[in-house]
Amino acid sequence: MYKKFEQETAMGDNIFLKEMKEIQFEDYFKYDAKCRGNLGDELPVMVYRMLEYSLKDELKNRFGKEVQIEVFRSAGRKAGEYFAKNMLDLDVPLDQFVNELQKKMQELKIGVLRIEDVNEETGKIILTVAEDADCSGLPVLGETVCNYDEGFIAGILSLYSGKPYTAVEVDCWATGDRVCRFHADVQE
Repeated sequence: MYKKFEQETAMGDNIFLKEMKEIQFEDYFKYDAKCRGNLGDELPVMVYRMLEYSLKDELKNRFGKEVQIEVFRSAGRKAGEYFAKNMLDLDVPLDQFVNELQKKMQELKIGVLRIEDVNEETGKIILTVAEDADCSGLPVLGETVCNYDEGFIAGILSLYSGKPYTAVEVDCWATGDRVCRFHADVQE
């Protein structure tokens, strides 16, 4: 395990890093895609899940389940806002926005999005994601596991609507269902 002193010393000696600003979330997405010329830009679901579930387990073991869930929702929200801002047109009517979101989620192999119900008066949306990268094919574990997706959906809807959304998963592969179902609501 690295000690803070060792990290500061190593970075302090590097003349290329002396004038660097603090890394921002968006900086991680500025990369040269050609640097994976042999492997390309796709990863198997198993590799994604190794990252996701090892982080989930480590956070739960160190800080407890409630903190782990909150961290995953928060990270998902940040990613959802970035996704909406950089990959979607936020200035179109809802039906066009949903159509674009569905296409982009399938294109990026995130999952197959379907809208079940929209209450335009309250803003409540019930949606499903089939073939979800997080949980499709998991055995019944007795609880929903897609906390990152809850945040991701909330981030997208918040940025599009300009209203603060929350999303809660109510059905999941890990609870015996064959799609993930989310209830998204405007926070009060």
